[in-house]
Amino acid sequence: MNTKKSILVAVALLCIGQLKVYSQADTAVKQFTLQAAIDYALKHNMTYLNVENDAKLNDYKRKEITGQGMPQINGAADLRDNVVLPTSLLPGQFFGAPAGTYVPVKFGVQYNVTASASVNQLIFNSDYFVALQASKELVNLSQKNILRSKVETAQNVSKAYYGVLINKERIKILDINIDRVKTLKDNATALNQNGFAEKIDVDRLEVNYNNLVTDKEKTLRLVEISELMLKFQMGYELRASIELTDNLSKIENGEDAQNLSSDKIDPSNRPEYMVLQAQQHLNELDLKRYRMSYLPSLSGYGLMAEQFQKSNLDFNKNSWFPFAYIGATLNVPIFDGLQKNWRVQQAKVNLLKTQNSFTQLKQSIDLEVQSATVNYKNALVSLQTQKKNIALARNVYEVTKKKYEQGIGSSLDMNTTENDLHTSETNYFNSLYDLIIAKIDYQKATGTLIK
Repeated sequence: MNTKKSILVAVALLCIGQLKVYSQADTAVKQFTLQAAIDYALKHNMTYLNVENDAKLNDYKRKEITGQGMPQINGAADLRDNVVLPTSLLPGQFFGAPAGTYVPVKFGVQYNVTASASVNQLIFNSDYFVALQASKELVNLSQKNILRSKVETAQNVSKAYYGVLINKERIKILDINIDRVKTLKDNATALNQNGFAEKIDVDRLEVNYNNLVTDKEKTLRLVEISELMLKFQMGYELRASIELTDNLSKIENGEDAQNLSSDKIDPSNRPEYMVLQAQQHLNELDLKRYRMSYLPSLSGYGLMAEQFQKSNLDFNKNSWFPFAYIGATLNVPIFDGLQKNWRVQQAKVNLLKTQNSFTQLKQSIDLEVQSATVNYKNALVSLQTQKKNIALARNVYEVTKKKYEQGIGSSLDMNTTENDLHTSETNYFNSLYDLIIAKIDYQKATGTLIK
């Protein structure tokens, strides 16, 4: 008994330990680099997954169309119980009756059973062969749509990812500012209590301190919202914890913007261009289909069957009578009121519209690339300017602080320089976020966002 109890206790402890391990694994905070976040989104983002599902549907449709050109084989069985046999009228003279009279006669047996197998084979049909080509091009179009959705997903995740990092950096700076102003406020309060500072000096610093605390609370809520947005774009559980491991150093240093150029950008790298190419091929096939619709179509068929006829359901081999036939059907279009001609004309116009769309898309891509290049360069210059402004604001603050501590400067000057420093830091992070967005837009415009 003691041995059994020991075993049960050991098993129970082992189960509890396993539950703890699973619980810790479930609550563990997952870490993501930007690339890892994008990779995760490409496996869990519902919009992207539906685009992949559309590609699967188009592939299944292609296989369905392929099946139409294969032999179509069917089996059938029919059982008929002639409860009342049909009556036929035969001339009366066959039975010795006067001419012009008829004698009613019932023909047949009570039961008829037919078992058959039929086959139909498409031999030539222009619509089928063009539809088969179109279905393959539709699969190709689906793959281009997957690429376009992949770029859009990467773009959305990147912007949301950096949005979280920016807001967290703002929290760090706000904490530094709050500690700095709190120290000034505490010192001013002590000086006021000893008669060396006016109450208005304390009040100004109190207002500044409260504003910073309020800004931090707002930014904390903004961090939560930006994290939720990132999780949504990734297809990540909204209530689960997440940790971002990338930093902003490369973007702050402008390493990726050293050799920006809007020249010699190949528009074929853009998924929109690839999608339009596939659409053009579909329109060309559409025109081909209508032109070939003037051709005849040919199909073959055959049937083998056995028929059982008897007054009772005593199935024996002498009551089965086989029959079979084969044949072919040729359909030749002669005149349809010029419907085919007008379909051809419509297909030509659609093809012309696609060619016009190509010209417009090339111009649009060129404009987008040039605009993105200029915006990126401007954002980088603006960020560098804001860096200098922060350095200047900090220097002014330190000088004003020393004067204030020595009794030379005023509390108003101190409060003003503190606000200027906070404003310059806010402007810096706004410029940094603008640079990030400009960089992502530039990568999308040049077709380099997805490597």
